Amino acid sequence: MGFLSVIRRWALRDKMPSREIARRTGLSRNTIRKSLRDGAVEPKFKTPPRASKLDPYADRLSAWLLAQTRKPRKDRRSVKQMHADLVKLGYDGSYGRVAAFARAWRATRHIAEQTTGRGTYVPLIFHPGEAFQFDWTEDRATIARLNRGCLGG
Repeated sequence: MGFLSVIRRWALRDKMPSREIARRTGLSRNTIRKSLRDGAVEPKFKTPPRASKLDPYADRLSAWLLAQTRKPRKDRRSVKQMHADLVKLGYDGSYGRVAAFARAWRATRHIAEQTTGRGTYVPLIFHPGEAFQFDWTEDRATIARLNRGCLGG
């Protein structure tokens, strides 16, 4: 739960004085009054992009994951096995990072597969009476023991 929402709840709903809120949170009374007065939102801090221990091995892991998708399910290697192979290659990071990378890779691939390879769909919209469509078929029917061909739509 956001810190500002806790302060607001204590002050507005529970009618707690700012001095008590300051004592509980360790913030100054001025800061608490300011956050209540401004109606500010919870500050969001941008984290700078950081290099991962997995970055040097990302291309290789992606190639392995792609190769595994082409194999039958029973012949595929697990992510744990891929992590063990990366460790043999010098990777000293955790299994969790490899598993998170595999989940993200699969999600990205799933989205890409949904949007490519199916061609373009152009919806046909006509005003009433502007166009009509029908399909012809040729069927055989037996009526009163007579075999007749008929065309239908």
